Amino acid sequence: MRSDANIAGPMTDPVPGPRTESPGEDVSRETPPPMDDTPIGRAAQLAVEALGRAGEGLPRPEQTRVIVVANQKGGVGKTTTTVNLAASLALHGGRVLVIDLDPQGNASTALGIDHHAEVPSIYDVLVESKPLSEVVQPVPDVEGLFCAPATIDLAGAEIELVSLVARESRLQRAIQSYEQPLDYILIDCPPSLGLLTVNALVAGQEVLIPIQCEYYALEGLGQLLRNVDLVRGHLNPTLHVSTILLTMYDGRTRLASQVADEVRSHFGDEVLRTSIPRSVRISEAPSYGQTVLTYDPGSSGALSYLEAAREIALKGVGVSHDATHAHIGAQSDQSMVEGIQ
Repeated sequence: MRSDANIAGPMTDPVPGPRTESPGEDVSRETPPPMDDTPIGRAAQLAVEALGRAGEGLPRPEQTRVIVVANQKGGVGKTTTTVNLAASLALHGGRVLVIDLDPQGNASTALGIDHHAEVPSIYDVLVESKPLSEVVQPVPDVEGLFCAPATIDLAGAEIELVSLVARESRLQRAIQSYEQPLDYILIDCPPSLGLLTVNALVAGQEVLIPIQCEYYALEGLGQLLRNVDLVRGHLNPTLHVSTILLTMYDGRTRLASQVADEVRSHFGDEVLRTSIPRSVRISEAPSYGQTVLTYDPGSSGALSYLEAAREIALKGVGVSHDATHAHIGAQSDQSMVEGIQ
């Protein structure tokens, strides 16, 4: 995180040359201006308020909620959404596990978790049947947040899983045998609809789909929803699309608001009221091995993810999900895709 050491502004004169001082001026110069008089000060105040709000806590789910973050289109903010929602839920007082199913291991990187080839990883769980508890690591910066990292070995897991018994449900069995109490499990899927994503869909109860507010954002979404239907019909009857999150929202463009309006008209209550803005801070945070919540807690991105996490937490408490209500037909989403394009 950036230092706020210069919050009171520079101590030297903006214009060089001799000074003329009144007798009491030294005292006033030693007194820093009110914190909210500077941009950094306002950001610091927002950070304090945001983290204070997060610390209030939220009602905890009666049983562990397993949320699959999926969209086979790349670059829509899946990993960013997974790690920042997980950190937000943990800051709200939950115990949260992130399972990194993407061979690139970006979620592991963003959480500051070591994931070189020798580290025990989710690959060992899926292919070698290692207990999940032996690969889970605590995230350094956020209490209550844990990660099962991905290594490059996972790139070959799609092929290796083909010949294994119960290949679609290996992650589900690993989660069921995990004994530590958890409020949420968030699974970061690769940008494809292969066996790794199928394992996630079989293991999960809810699907969260991040949708970028840009042209072609909805391309291919119908295929993902058909796959959710197939998995629900044959392997996991409790699976449903519970949440749509609009990401990379730029309020200055007409296209972003058009995409947002179209998504809300088709998905209704599944779409969170909070959208995630396009933000430099969100993009910068992973390069420091942090989520935006710890990198810049007062930024618009951090505040948006905190609010989105609050919506998700409240949405899941005391609400019975009717599979027929959550079902979204392939024909309707195809017409939605055509409407945007």
